[in-house]
Formats: sequence, structure tokens, C-alpha cells
Amino acid sequence: MGVPAKLADRMSMAEQHEYLRSKLSRRRMLRGSAISVGALAVGGVLGSGTASAAAPSSPTLLGDAAAAVDGSQVVPVGRHLQFGPEPDTQFRISWQVPVPVKKPFLRYGTTPWDLSHKVEAELRPLHTPALVPGQTPVDQYYLHVALEDLRPDTTYYYGVGHQGFDPATKQAVSTLGTFRTAASRDHRWGKVYEPFTFTAFGDQGVSAHAAANDNVILAQNPKFHLHAGDICYADPKGQGLDADKDAYNATTWDAFLVQTEAVAAKIPWMVSYGNHDMEAWYSHNGYGGEDARWFLPDNGPDPRVAPGVYSFRYSNVGVISLDANDVSYEIPVNLGITAGRQTKWLERQLKDFRNDETIDFVVVFFHHCAFSTTTAHASEGGVREAWVPLFEKYRVDLVINGHNHVYERTDAILGNKVSKAIPSGATLDPQKDGVVYVTAGAAGRSLYAFGAPQTYEGHENPVEAVNSFYFAKGQQKVTETVEWSRVRYLGYSFIKVDVTPAHLGQKSEMKVTALTETGQQIDHYTIVRKVGEGWDSNSDDDGQGGGWGW
Repeated sequence: MGVPAKLADRMSMAEQHEYLRSKLSRRRMLRGSAISVGALAVGGVLGSGTASAAAPSSPTLLGDAAAAVDGSQVVPVGRHLQFGPEPDTQFRISWQVPVPVKKPFLRYGTTPWDLSHKVEAELRPLHTPALVPGQTPVDQYYLHVALEDLRPDTTYYYGVGHQGFDPATKQAVSTLGTFRTAASRDHRWGKVYEPFTFTAFGDQGVSAHAAANDNVILAQNPKFHLHAGDICYADPKGQGLDADKDAYNATTWDAFLVQTEAVAAKIPWMVSYGNHDMEAWYSHNGYGGEDARWFLPDNGPDPRVAPGVYSFRYSNVGVISLDANDVSYEIPVNLGITAGRQTKWLERQLKDFRNDETIDFVVVFFHHCAFSTTTAHASEGGVREAWVPLFEKYRVDLVINGHNHVYERTDAILGNKVSKAIPSGATLDPQKDGVVYVTAGAAGRSLYAFGAPQTYEGHENPVEAVNSFYFAKGQQKVTETVEWSRVRYLGYSFIKVDVTPAHLGQKSEMKVTALTETGQQIDHYTIVRKVGEGWDSNSDDDGQGGGWGW
């Protein structure tokens, strides 16, 4: 049972959700909600089996199911760390169990032999009933803990458990993990922040290439990782439609979290949401499943509507995550879902970061590309209209996108035109030169193609112009010829960003490097900012960036 295909094409995500709500009785939901004991322990890890997704008001744990399971036989898996809005004092720790357990908890402390702090975990169960004949119901159990008032610049040991499985015991001590809080931003003027690294990509999924990228990322020792949407591809169609339900596989999330745990259990994994992350059957906005799996900062304009919109501050870098589904003309199922509130919030947040004397660099990441030249999705006109003028006004230092399964980097752009050429190895001052956009969508899914030759470090093959297109209102493709495509690479890859803070009056640096899944360098450039320079509100009125347009 679902929304008829012809009807679904004319309905928003919320309208499809309400349609399903009226069609699926509570009786049917309860009938399909038996616990799938093997979904995670077997099928989830292997990525096998199929499942449909849940209607609203999913049932919680059923009866005495937890009492029927011996907790000593259940091992937590899929651990993933996330920051709160202030990474120097706030962490979020999440994990999964294959069956209901009693009294789940987290232990933590500053040494592995003293885990005296014990915090009860929040359970967010997710039920996926069969909406299409032949599909198998799946129950998933996600657990979360929020840690507040931590000590800055401190390493903590942690372990997750439940009744019958205690990470502080000799039998389970090997499951302990660590995390480290950021240095306090309050000490900016007493000393220079320590250099640090973060990494980023989008469009990962579950594959050997995804695992290879994770391994090379781990070797960079990043302080956090940014995932620019299309996280696991449980919904391979990616249109946000109820009609996608026949291909949906809930256990792909199990396989993804197991694959990612080797990195995400040590390194905060900060995600934004792409088109494949809109799972229409869980909630009015398609993010009900994401709410169960992730514990992201809730400081965006409206976490109930757009939970993937938030910000955090790490050392001298301010980071903003956006939901480009809200402005996408290409895939419009959630177009306008925040009624403009996200864009207004974005400007307030950019202004706040630029007026914060402890922040040198502003990084924004989201899914749909403002500027790309692949033959698949190319550029998103909705992003260009809504957000690019703000990126230019506040001279955002780095914009990271996914969506197109390639690595591509632009020159510095103002007003949809090249404001400064940035070949590999060049240095950029965004305040004067403009904004560079990076597409890092080759994290693990099948790769796309370019309409022009590849050109990257050690394999330069520049062309003067590239024929491409962007999506305009009504899903219309508008052709364009562009000169801003500087680096193009068709191979699995990600970016690492090495940040070197400086003293007042000197220049902090942020070196962006693109690495392949084998660690080969294919691109690099450096962004500089003078510490304490502040934001020039008239910088977009210099004749280059004012009145951004087509």
C-alpha cells in the first residue's frame, strides 16, 4: 500500500506522509511490528534483505521483549560520535543494538580504569513495516547520550552497555573508545590555537571504495569529519517519493554504521542531509529515520522541520550545515519546507561568525552543488539564487558539496564569474578574491562523468570553457558555458583541511588538499585570513560581487 505514482508526483513530502497516515491503520502497524532479532546481527551487517519503511507513530518496544533477551549476549555496534554546538564542552554519543535491551547506558571518564560517570541512554526505536507485499518488517534500536559541561582540550574514555553488558568489566574493556574535546575558544588571546585537521566528503554508501576512503581518512587524524549528504543510500532512488518504497532497504543503515564505526567511534561524524536521505515514509519531512539515527546540534532555525541545519565552532573555524533539499529545483519534494526560515537563519549565523573575533574561517557544507559541470546533476539553480549571494556577501572561506560523484573545484567566483584563477598550489584570500566551491562527492558510490577532460595535479589538461547546465524552477535544465571549473577528477576521493591558526595581526591558514582512496594527492590550495581583520560589510560592493546574478 502506498501513494499512487501519478498522485505522488504532484505531492510534497508532507502531503505523501499524511496520505499514508490515513491509509495505514494502527492495527496494521502493530501486526507488522514483530521484533526482527536477526535484522542487525545478520542481515544488517551483510547489507542483505529488503524492507519497506515506517508509517508515523511507530510503536515502541513491545511488551516484555527486552526481558526475553539475555543482555550478556548482545554487543552494541555502530558507535558514532557527534559534537554539540560547542565542541569544547559538548559531545553526543550514539550506537545501536540488534534487539531491545534493559537499562542501556554510557560510562565515561578521563582514564580507562575510572569510568565512574554513568549516564542513562535515550532509546529511539525505529519500526519499518512492510508496505509492499513480500517485504520484511524491520525494527532498529538506536541509543543516544548527550554529554555537557566537559573539560575543554581533554581526552575522555567511554564505553556503551546495558544490563548484562558492562564496558567497565574485564570481558568488555576492549570495546572502550576515546574522544577529545576542542580547546576552549575563551583562551584565544592568551595563546595560539594548536593546528588541526578535518576531513570531508559526500555520497558515501556501503562499498569497498567507501571503506578505503574511511581508512585513509583515519590516517589523517582529523578532529572531525563532514559528510555532505546522501549518507548510506538505503533509498537508492533518491527522489523523496513514496513510490521509492519498493527499493528501500532499512538494513543498509545497519551495514553503513558497522562500516563507519572504525572511524566514527573516534572522530565526530557530522552529517548534512541529501536527496537520498529523504525517506518519505517515516515523517512529514522525510527525516524521521534520520532523527532516530543521529544526534546533531539543534541550534538551527527549526529542528522539527529541518534537523540537518545547525552550526558549531571548533577552534578558529565556524561550521554551518545546510539542508539544500529546501531550495532544490532539481528534486523539489521538500522545496520551500522551511518557508525561507533556513535562509534567514543562514544570514544571521554568517554575520554572527564574522563578528566573532575568535573565528577566522567560515566553512559551509551541504549536498546539492552550487557549481559543478558533471553530466549528471551539474549545478543547482536554487542554491545559486538563495545562498550564493550570502556566501559572497560574507566571503565564506570554503563551500563543500556532494551530489555529483566526482571531485571538482572551482576558481574563486563572484557574480557567477571567475574573480581570480586558483590553480593547484595557489593561495586565496576570500576577502579580496572571492569564494571557492569544492564538490567532494566521490566517497564510495558509483562515479559520474564530466563533459570536459579531467584535469588535476600531475595530469593538467585545462580548457578555456566547459559546456554545462544548471537546474532552474520547474526542474528545467538551462545550458551555460562556464570558465570556473579548475580541477576535475573521476576517482574515489575526499578532502582534508589543515588549519594553522596565527597570532593577532598575522595570517591564519587553511590548506585544502584532495586525496584519493589510496592517498594520492590530486589537488591543493591555501586559504588565508588575517587574524582580527574582521568582516567588511561593504566587500560585496566593490564592483565584483555586488548584485549577484546570472
